[in-house]
Parts: sequence; C-alpha cells; structure tokens
Amino acid sequence: MVIPVYDTNPVRRTPVVTYTLIGLCAVVFLLGPVSGFAGFYGAGQALHCRQALYFDRWGVIPAELFHGRLPVSRLALPAGCGVPGPFAKVPFLSVLTSMFLHGGWLHLVGNMLFLYVFGDNVENRMGRTRFALFYLAAGYLAAYGFAFAHPEDTQSLVGASGAISGALGAYLYLYPRARVTSVFPFLFFVPLRFPAWVVLGFWFVLQWLAAQTARSGPGVAYLAHVVGFAFGFLCAWVCYRPRRKVSVVVRPSQGDAQP
Repeated sequence: MVIPVYDTNPVRRTPVVTYTLIGLCAVVFLLGPVSGFAGFYGAGQALHCRQALYFDRWGVIPAELFHGRLPVSRLALPAGCGVPGPFAKVPFLSVLTSMFLHGGWLHLVGNMLFLYVFGDNVENRMGRTRFALFYLAAGYLAAYGFAFAHPEDTQSLVGASGAISGALGAYLYLYPRARVTSVFPFLFFVPLRFPAWVVLGFWFVLQWLAAQTARSGPGVAYLAHVVGFAFGFLCAWVCYRPRRKVSVVVRPSQGDAQP
C-alpha cells in the first residue's frame, strides 16, 4: 500500500473542479448514514439496515447494469432487516450517484487525498470542462468494467476510486517525473520522495495483483481501479502525446533560379 502526501508539481490556476468534487463527496458523506452525524437514520440494528438500503439505492449494483432493476428481495441486505418496499432507481444513473458515496471515514479520506494530490495537475492540463467529463467517463468505464467481469454480483459498489484512478493514470502519462512524497505502511510510514512513475506504477501493480485474486463480494473493487487507471493513461496518451515535427524545405522552382 502507498499513501501519497503531496507532489512538487505546481498548478497555474485554482483547480475548481477538483475542489468541488472533494467538497461534494464530503457533504454527501456527512449527510449519509455512515458518518454518524445524521441522527435521523436511527441507531443499532435499524441504522445497520438503513445503511445497507442506502447503498443499495444510491450505489451501483453490477447485476443491474446488464439485467435491469433487481427486485428488492434480491438485494444483499443484512440478516434481520426484512424486505423493504420498492423504490425508484435508474441503474445507469446509479453509477453517477455511487461516485459521491463512501463506505466509511477511511474510504472517504483515502480517496480524497489521492484526488487532491493528483487531480489538480490533471485538471490544469486538460481544462476544467474536459477534466469534469474525463472524470465522469473514467468512473462509468470503471463501474461497467467491473460489472462486465461480475455480471451477477448483487453487492453495491460505492466510492469515487474508479474515477480517481482515471486521474492517476492520466497523471502518470502527463507527469511521470514529478516528485511525489509518499508514506509506505510497511516502511513504518517514513515519508519518502519518488518520481510519479515509481509511486503510481507501484500502486497500479498492487491493484492489478489484487484484482487477480479478488472475487465478487464485499471488499474493494480492485478491477474497477485497474480499468479506470488504464482508461486515464490511454486517454492522456491519445490526446496529449507529443506530435512529431515535420520540417518543410521550400525549394525554388526552376523558373525562379537566378542567372
């Protein structure tokens, strides 16, 4: 595991989209049932059931993306919660809402830290509008990529990590030599500075290896990280790779030759 702290890569203008995304994710989390600040969700078993139903309603369920809205009885609710009444949900739009949900404080803080460190530079390079569209596209492709591999999964996926992984992939291509200060838990959290290609390359390898062994069910959707990262890298490579300069030599015509 690698935890970036900051990078020595200045930005030319305020990354409005990045800060807005961080703010929206924070507000949605504080108003949700997991933060502990919204007391109207109840307590004890009632709170546990409402949390599960909240994520099923607003999170993305892979099976729904290919099979349509599932009956409430098929949702992966905890034992003892009972079967709630039906509620309106559009599976395609649930991918969007799921990007602003998080399953806990560590989940939220970890995702927002990655977005804060790497998102601002990618936004500066792409521009605000293109970065916003790129972020959403990465999130959608990450969710559908995971669902394609697990088409029968009824567990809810929540979090912005698929979209943020797209920003990481783009950063790797755009700024591979930028210095990133990170801490590694297995190195006793000592801050070390490495080029971005080392930090992000190491992170991607860990996600790839975890995706090979992870199965459908509760836990981290590593495959969504891999898909989002690959999309971000390829998108930056296609749109921002340097163009080869072609020199044109103008030769005088025979009629222009001097005597």
